[in-house]
Amino acid sequence: MTILITGGTGLIGSELTRVLQANGHTVHWLSTRKSNLPQSSTLKGFYWNPAEGKIDTACFEGVTTIVHLAGASIAKRWTAAYKQELLESRVLSANLLFSALKKYPEHQVRHYISASGVAIYPDSPTETYTESSTAIDRGFLGTLVSRWEESAHQFEALGLLVAKVRTGVVYAKKGGALEPIVKPIKWGLGSDFGSGKQRQSWIHLTDIVRLYTWIIEYAHTGVFNGVAPDAVTQHEQTRCIAKVLGKPVFLPAVPRFVMRMVLGEMHELLFNDKAIQPERALQMGFAFDFPDLQSAMEDLLK
Repeated sequence: MTILITGGTGLIGSELTRVLQANGHTVHWLSTRKSNLPQSSTLKGFYWNPAEGKIDTACFEGVTTIVHLAGASIAKRWTAAYKQELLESRVLSANLLFSALKKYPEHQVRHYISASGVAIYPDSPTETYTESSTAIDRGFLGTLVSRWEESAHQFEALGLLVAKVRTGVVYAKKGGALEPIVKPIKWGLGSDFGSGKQRQSWIHLTDIVRLYTWIIEYAHTGVFNGVAPDAVTQHEQTRCIAKVLGKPVFLPAVPRFVMRMVLGEMHELLFNDKAIQPERALQMGFAFDFPDLQSAMEDLLK
């Protein structure tokens, strides 16, 4: 099988590429950097520029599945200009893929898989969301993810199978969200944000890559929550990490207004309260290697 990946150099994309190659598949990358176009028997790079509407349609040759992971990082201050970039980096790139496929009738693509985010679900201190939940967050991130998913729907008009992976916070040994969380705890400066009761839905890098691989190889469709079945409070997470590292946690909680002053609107990422379950994946037989935070932290931090 040949799989086309956008965002192939990112945290998930690079590991997914490695796993797919190990499983005997060929991977094509789309890259905005002409200097980053690998050429080997199992990995080939092609140039595109979504902002300018440019794409090398040779990237589709032999491809049966597209995995669209490209998108600007949400872990930067959300200025008005950057909010627009967050949207366009996801939606314009999907639109370019769609228009290119539409003009390339000889393509063999049958499956389109889009990254998405759990930010689509509203904050709730009591609700636990599954893929069947219909409530949509009306804030900036919820709107962003809704537009992102809408851009995936258009591929159904081309007769493609479509899947969307609503991903939680991804934890990895290097890169991603874990390093900035762990650093102050290692220094003995760990503390809660606000009440610490806000629930967070996360997933180990190994499991999110396994989930994508499973969706690819079995041609699954529809929405999947890319989270571990163990949403934890921010308080529980801090204590779990501290325990694995053998560090104390004794500092008082950081008030929300302080983080708002430091991070601006992006501070919402620390205070969002969303408990999410990967119901569909579990019902369809997917088994997590790291279903709970304790096992994940022991693997990543020791």
